[in-house]
Amino acid sequence: MVGSQDSLLEEAKAKSGVNKQNHVDVSVVIPYLDESESLPELYKQITQSLSSTNWSYELIFVDDGSQDSSWDIINSFRKTDDRVSGIKFTRNFGKSQALHAGFERSQGEVVFTMDADLQDNPKELEALYNKLKSENLDLVSGWKKVRHDPLFTKTIPSRFYNWTARLFSGIPLHDFNCGLKAYRKEVVKSIQVLGEMHRYIPLLAKHAGYSAIGEQVVEHSARKYGKTKFGPKRFVNGFLDLITLLFLQRFGKRPMHFFGLVGTLMLVTGFGFALYLGIDKLYLETEGRLITERPEFYIALTTMILGSQFFLAGFLAELFLRSRNKIPNYRIYETI
Repeated sequence: MVGSQDSLLEEAKAKSGVNKQNHVDVSVVIPYLDESESLPELYKQITQSLSSTNWSYELIFVDDGSQDSSWDIINSFRKTDDRVSGIKFTRNFGKSQALHAGFERSQGEVVFTMDADLQDNPKELEALYNKLKSENLDLVSGWKKVRHDPLFTKTIPSRFYNWTARLFSGIPLHDFNCGLKAYRKEVVKSIQVLGEMHRYIPLLAKHAGYSAIGEQVVEHSARKYGKTKFGPKRFVNGFLDLITLLFLQRFGKRPMHFFGLVGTLMLVTGFGFALYLGIDKLYLETEGRLITERPEFYIALTTMILGSQFFLAGFLAELFLRSRNKIPNYRIYETI
């Protein structure tokens, strides 16, 4: 009996040792596309910065369909450093999908994201971590207060875009799209970052119930290698994505609340005009124009048709929500 208790105790100690050994304090998720020139320098900067901390960490590189030698470089990192892991997509699916895949794989209690173009400084990670912990926040977003980007093609549009995002979302951030962010583990495991919604991760977190969101001024460097992968159209797309997200967050689970309301208003309007035309023709102006010659007839007909279509759209949306299978819209070619 004593022997069996001793063996159970030793087994429990062994298990706790394994768990402690496998525990990861922080994960760094780095999506990239064709950054072969930047990756060696980035890896060196990150490891040097994290070596000054006592964190256990992992680096998760997500290759979003690169056509250069970036994936070979990640493989070379892995051969000498088992803290490095990688995910390679079959083709370019977008930054949101890359972040989603990285979040799915992350194990750290705190998860960082940063871009691979050397414009984010890994030295900022410790400050983001400290702010997240000391102020008990769910998410800390970087703020590139001093930008090293072209004034008219990036800086001014970015400020306008961030002002619009603040106005519509109610989140007082100055730089929604900053790639340098820190999250508690439960935040990244609770949100779906798909489509082009990486710009609005703070809003996704807020609607998931994680509203303790802070901001930290971070250093921004000019791009050292290559060229940006995002053109001016991203600001137009970003605004449209914001409208889409706000709509989905309000009506996404009950689309009939929106489509049904609009459909009801149109049907009531249409039936109102039809009733008016009927009463007018039968009792008031029996010798007047034919109903089909009056503009009210076409207003009634159009609003009733549109109202019926809105109702149908609402029903179809409800059916789709109940039958859809949440499969990530990306394909993984290889993992290391």
